[in-house]
Formats: sequence, C-alpha cells, structure tokens
Amino acid sequence: MKRIYYKSSIIRIIMPITVNVKKDFSLLEVSNVIRSALALDERIARHKKAKYSSLCINFETKYKMSSDIFMKKFDSGQLDDSDEFFDWYAAKKGLDTWNKKLELLSGISL
Repeated sequence: MKRIYYKSSIIRIIMPITVNVKKDFSLLEVSNVIRSALALDERIARHKKAKYSSLCINFETKYKMSSDIFMKKFDSGQLDDSDEFFDWYAAKKGLDTWNKKLELLSGISL
C-alpha cells in the first residue's frame, strides 16, 4: 500500500490519502497520473464554469438583474414559471456547482 500526502493551503494541515494500486507502479508514476487527472478535471471545470457563466450573463443582460437576485425572487415565487426562468435557474445552479468544484480542484496540490 502506498500513501500519498497533500497539504491544504487553506487549513494548513497535511491530510493522508491512501491510494490502492492493483499493480506494482512506482510512487512517481502514480503521482503523475493523479496530477494529470486533477489537471484535466480542473480544465473541464474551468470550461464548464465559463459556459454557465456566459449563460447567466446573457440572462442578466436580458432581464436586467443579477443571477443572485433572480435566484432569491425565483425561490420565493415572485417570478412566473416560464421556461426561460427554469433555464436560468439551471444555469445558475450549474455555475455554482462548477465554481465549487473548481475551487476545490484549484486548492489541491500533490
């Protein structure tokens, strides 16, 4: 069993992670594959964030309100149930999800 450790810059602790590898690969090989996978995930998250951000900006421009204000009004029932509002809601939820994932991925180092 090989252990890989990473340090969190936010909470400044070292957190052990156990990685079970079925074949006999070196720690360097395993670390490189994990780094590569994390980098790919980060690129995907950046792309998705940009996509959902663009959708939200288009809605914000069209309806002249921020996505945060829209969410409050939508959640409180102040807006009608138009298809566009559901699309905006989904875009904002997508943006929030990818922002969080990108923040997490950006904070990982091996």
